[in-house]
Amino acid sequence: MTTTLLPDLRLERHPLPVLRPRESPIPEPWKRSWFYCAPGEVATLGWVVMLHVATAVGLILLPLPSWPVVLASLGLAALGGLGTTVCYHRAHAHRGVRLHPVADHVLIFFAMFNGSGTPRTWVANHRLHHATSDTDEDISAPARGFWWAHLRWLWQAGQAPTARYCPDLERPSYRVWGRLQVPILALSFFGGLALGPVAWLWLGPLRLLLSLHGQCTVNSICHLGEPSERGGSSRNVWWLAPFLLLQGENWHRNHHEEPNNPRLGRGLAQIDLGWWSVCVLRRLGLARMRGSAPR
Repeated sequence: MTTTLLPDLRLERHPLPVLRPRESPIPEPWKRSWFYCAPGEVATLGWVVMLHVATAVGLILLPLPSWPVVLASLGLAALGGLGTTVCYHRAHAHRGVRLHPVADHVLIFFAMFNGSGTPRTWVANHRLHHATSDTDEDISAPARGFWWAHLRWLWQAGQAPTARYCPDLERPSYRVWGRLQVPILALSFFGGLALGPVAWLWLGPLRLLLSLHGQCTVNSICHLGEPSERGGSSRNVWWLAPFLLLQGENWHRNHHEEPNNPRLGRGLAQIDLGWWSVCVLRRLGLARMRGSAPR
């Protein structure tokens, strides 16, 4: 089935009110306790705490896993990472790729199974980040400290308004994922129990925790560079590649210089399995490029 592509979004620098201290007499979120939560974000903090506690307890009490369990855990993390980088990031947030509905929703499932949240909230937050990058209104502004950019913004900044930043996803086929989020996360966290406690740890909490911190490095470590006119504070960090399973998100300056280009790695030396996955999907007729093919 062929569908036309949506026009370009014009992302203006709209501030997120909760992040503007001049409009509120209360302390800025990044100066509060780690346990302060923006309205509606208590569950997010609880999820992050639960992942850390469950992983720590499991690593202390349980033996090492078998190789099949380790490989299964890596496989799930890789599928979830592709869901985030190909579907959420390159296809929806920047619309550099158009996915077939089957590929689109399969990748959404794996992204959510990996703890990346719903497509609407992820895309809205990311578009806000690009619209306000390196300003006081940036939702994950690195200027507020490493830990704000890495983790704290997740439950302290408040969500970007989806109606403003991703009106193209305000459809029933995407809204339904919000109702499915809790069951999917429950399956992701507890599903490994069917194979025993060791499999539960590696297929559930440990995989989810490592995937969380891997994704968070893009907002923190990859935004510690010297500001430039085109890429801002973003930078390419070669040594993060294995921690991001070679899927390309560590080539972050490339991305900020050309945000609509779905190829993040430039040349063979900058491995980008996310881009290679897009190429495979194209060969299978499950994806097509928006506009002219990138370099």
